[in-house]
Amino acid sequence: QVRLVESGGGLVQAGGSLNLSCTASGSIFRINNMGWYRQAPGKQRDMVAIISSGGSTNYADSVKDRFTISGDNAKNTVYLQMNSLKPEDTANYYCTVNVPGPFGYGMNYWGKGTLVTVSS
Repeated sequence: QVRLVESGGGLVQAGGSLNLSCTASGSIFRINNMGWYRQAPGKQRDMVAIISSGGSTNYADSVKDRFTISGDNAKNTVYLQMNSLKPEDTANYYCTVNVPGPFGYGMNYWGKGTLVTVSS
């Protein structure tokens, strides 16, 4: 099994910054990618940013130029630096890791989430 532990959420004023981190542990032999999703109350869970083991990144349009994802392969850890935060960034942020699974398919594991609240 794979376990993900997130940290770094909290309350911040609009325009402020937060840095989230997430470490994966357990039966991990290789990681395809790690990333962050978020879910606001009453809304679906959406991708925020993904980083591959090779360092390629993908961002949601709404966070480009404000958020930066980075990773430490040796520590199985992913970070999300969030700058210029807006009230609409308020959500539970979930870390995810994709690892090789049976029959060539990847398997996703999820953290429990960390709450980010941005006040106006």
